[in-house]
Amino acid sequence: MPSDAKILIVDDHEDTLYALESALAPLGYRLGRATSGDEALKQVLRGQVGLLLLDVRMPGVSGLDVVRYMRRLEQTQHIPVVLLTGFGPDHELTSAAFGLGVADLVMKPIDPWALRTKVRYLFDTHRRHLALEQEVRELRALVKDHGEDKGHDEEDGDAAARHRALPHPDARVPVQRINGAHTGELEQDRT
Repeated sequence: MPSDAKILIVDDHEDTLYALESALAPLGYRLGRATSGDEALKQVLRGQVGLLLLDVRMPGVSGLDVVRYMRRLEQTQHIPVVLLTGFGPDHELTSAAFGLGVADLVMKPIDPWALRTKVRYLFDTHRRHLALEQEVRELRALVKDHGEDKGHDEEDGDAAARHRALPHPDARVPVQRINGAHTGELEQDRT
């Protein structure tokens, strides 16, 4: 998720959109809005959405329909969704929502403090998860490149290349070299 990712608020009532934007403004996150399920899907598919606050019942494409579609696509299946409903507790809705993997189902009227707390947690956790995934991809690429370099270096007889170590992702941690680990040599028992 890019650093300029936004929280997308989706509701077909303008006053609800305004109230939700007002409740979330103190968090300082970028906010976006959509007034229909179709519009929400278009924004989500364009990228840049890190969390969705989504009304369940809207004309046309419902909130549950949006979530069903998102969960089928790799690029959107892990975006956290908080569903909003003003129709009170509904066991079928609750079962369907959590079956689709929504993060939460919130009843209107919404407590702004509780909503801010949930949104901050979900948005920040999602950002950290994506940052870790990116770091894993970069480390895999480094390992792959290192493995290819090692093969070429050994063919050329470069003994120093066998003792190179990958840098630690945290630059403050010094490089650790284990002599012999790359060549299969093991330290003998010191008995």
